Amino acid sequence: FSFLQERLRYVLGLLLLLHSTDSFYVPGVAPINFHRNDPVEIKAVKLTSSRTQLPYEYYSLPFCQPSKITYKAENLGEVLRGDRIVNTPFQVSMNVEKKCEVLCNFPNKPVILTVEQSKLIAERIREDYYVHLIADNLPVATRLEFYSNREEEEKKKEKDVQFEHGYRLGFMDGNKFYLHNHLSFILYYHREDVEESQEHTYRVVRFEVIPQSIKLEDLKADEKSMCTLPEATGSAPQEIDPTKENQLLFTYSVHWEESDIKWASRWDTYLTMSDVQIHWFSIINSVVVVFFLSGILSMIIIRTLRKDIANYNKEDDIEDTMEESGWKLVHGDVFRPPQYPMILSSLLGSGIQLFCMILIVIFVAMLGMLSPSSRGALMTTACFLFMFMGVFGGFFAGRLYRTLKGHRWKKGAFCTATLYPGVVFGICFVLNCFIWGKHSSGAVPFPTMVALLCMWFGISLPLVYLGYYFGFRKQPYDNPVRTNQIPRQIPEQRWYMNKFVGILMAGILPFGAMFIELFFIFSAIWENQFYYLFGFLFLVFIILVVSCSQISIVMVYFQLCAEDYRWWWRTFLVSGGSAFYVLIYAVFYFVNKLDIVEFIPSLLYFGYTALMVLSFWLLTGTIGFYAAYMFVRKIYAAVKID
Repeated sequence: FSFLQERLRYVLGLLLLLHSTDSFYVPGVAPINFHRNDPVEIKAVKLTSSRTQLPYEYYSLPFCQPSKITYKAENLGEVLRGDRIVNTPFQVSMNVEKKCEVLCNFPNKPVILTVEQSKLIAERIREDYYVHLIADNLPVATRLEFYSNREEEEKKKEKDVQFEHGYRLGFMDGNKFYLHNHLSFILYYHREDVEESQEHTYRVVRFEVIPQSIKLEDLKADEKSMCTLPEATGSAPQEIDPTKENQLLFTYSVHWEESDIKWASRWDTYLTMSDVQIHWFSIINSVVVVFFLSGILSMIIIRTLRKDIANYNKEDDIEDTMEESGWKLVHGDVFRPPQYPMILSSLLGSGIQLFCMILIVIFVAMLGMLSPSSRGALMTTACFLFMFMGVFGGFFAGRLYRTLKGHRWKKGAFCTATLYPGVVFGICFVLNCFIWGKHSSGAVPFPTMVALLCMWFGISLPLVYLGYYFGFRKQPYDNPVRTNQIPRQIPEQRWYMNKFVGILMAGILPFGAMFIELFFIFSAIWENQFYYLFGFLFLVFIILVVSCSQISIVMVYFQLCAEDYRWWWRTFLVSGGSAFYVLIYAVFYFVNKLDIVEFIPSLLYFGYTALMVLSFWLLTGTIGFYAAYMFVRKIYAAVKID
C-alpha cells in the first residue's frame, strides 16, 4: 500500500503548502532553489510511441546505467500510466557548462551492443519511440521551428516555435537505422532576487534537448571522459545495424541560459496552445445550439402541455367530452415498473457515481489543483473519488429500486457495487495480460491490482451498501397517479418511434456540442499530449448535461403521445445515444489520425475505447433518465384524473 502512504503524504504536503504558499502556482508542488554547482538530477520516465501505445521503462534498452539504480516511489496514477521514474548517470550541475562528456565510465572503450540489443533498438526506432526525461520535475522537450504561412518578407524574420514532448530515440533513412547517441541539454534558469549578502539562488524553468546522431569515429574521446564534437557539416550519423554487433559512445553536453520566465509559469511552454480560438468557437457554437434547442423545446412543450392540461381539466358536460387522446390515456400505466428493475437501478446508481466523480474532478482540475506537474494526480483522484461516490450511487439506486417495487435490497446493492466496476475490471484485466506479454511498463503490476481490488471491496462495496440501505429505507418517489391492475394494450408504433431511430436522433445534438473537445481529449490520451483546458471542459460538461436532459424530455413526450408507456429502459438507452457517435468517432480517429498497424496496439485502442463508450453511455443515460422522470411526474401531477 505504498501508494496510499504516498497519497497521505501528498495530502499533508498539500495542506502545508496551501498554508504557506503565496505564489499563484498549483498547490502540491514546492519550488526547489539551487545554488551554483548544486547537482540537478536528471531522471528518466519512460519510452512512449503513439504507433504502439505500449510504454517501456528506460532501462528496457541498453542505455548507460548508474552504479545503483533507484526507482522513485510512485502514486497510483503514475503506475497506471506506465511511468517508471528512475535515476540516470547524467551529471548536471547548476549553471556549470559541459562541452562534451562520455556517459559510460570507460572513456576510450566504446559500448558494444550485442546483436539482440541492436535488433531491439532498431525495432524501437522503427516503431517511432520517444524518450522522456525530467529535470526538477520538468519534462524534456525538443524545439521545433518552422515558418508559418505568412508573407514572404515576414518569413525571414519570424519562426513559429512548437515543442515536442521527449526526444526521438533515432531516425530511419531508407532501410538504415540511426540512434541519437549524443544529447545536447539546454537548461534555462531563473535567478531569484536575494539580499546582497546572500548567495544567488536559481530555479530551473525550462528543459530542452537537441538529440544528435554522431558516428563513433567522429567523437574523439580522451582519458578524462571528455570528447570533442565534430563540425556539424562533416559528421556522419551513428548507424545501428540489427544484423551484427555495433560499437558506439553515449555522450552529452550541458548548456545553461538565463530566462525571464518565473518559476510559477514554467509549464506554460509545454501547455501553449495555438488553437484556443477553436475551443471558444466550439463553446459558442454549442451554447447557441443549446439555447436554440431550449427555445424550441419551451415553445412546443410548454404551449402543447398547457393546451393538453387545459383540455384534460375542462369539466364540461359528460356528453361533450371527446374521447381521451395523447399522453393522458396512458396515465394508468405510465408508472408501471419495467422489466429487470434491479439491473436498471444498478446501472443508474453507477451513472450517478460517475456523474459525481467527473463533476468534482473537472471542477477541482479547473481550479488548477491537478495540473500536469503533479504527475498522476488526476488519475489517482479519479480512482479514489469513484470509490467514495459509491454512497451517492447506492442511495439513488436503492431509492429507485424501492419505487419500482423491488424487495431484495441486499442483492440490489451487490449488483450496483459490482456490475459496472466488474465489467471495467474484467476488460482491463484481459488487456493487462496482453500488455504483460509485451513486457511493457504500461502493465499494472500485480500488487497494484490487488490493492485496487482491496479498494473496490474494502471501500467502494461497503459504501454502496451503506447508501443503498438508507436509500431503500427512505420514502419511495411518490408517483402522482395510480397504476391500473391490467396493463393497457400498446397500439402499433410508427417506424420513427423505433428504439434505434431514437438513439440516432437523440445522440446527434449532445455529441455535436462536445465533439471538438473530444478531439483534444483523444489527442491527450493517444498521442502523449498534455490536456489541461479544464475550464473549457467544465463548460462543455454543463452544455452536455443540459442538452441530454432536453433531448430526453422531448423523446419521452413523443413516446407517451404515441401511447407507448414503456419509457423506463427506453429513455435510459436513447439518452445515451451520443455514446454511439463517440464510438463512430473513435473508429474514424483510429483510421485517420493514428498509424497503428499491429494487433495488440489495436486491441488496446478498441478495449479502452469500449470502456470510454460504456462509461459515457451510463453517464448520459443517467442524466437523461432523471430529467425524463422528473418531467413525467410533473405533467401527470398537473392533470386531474378521475
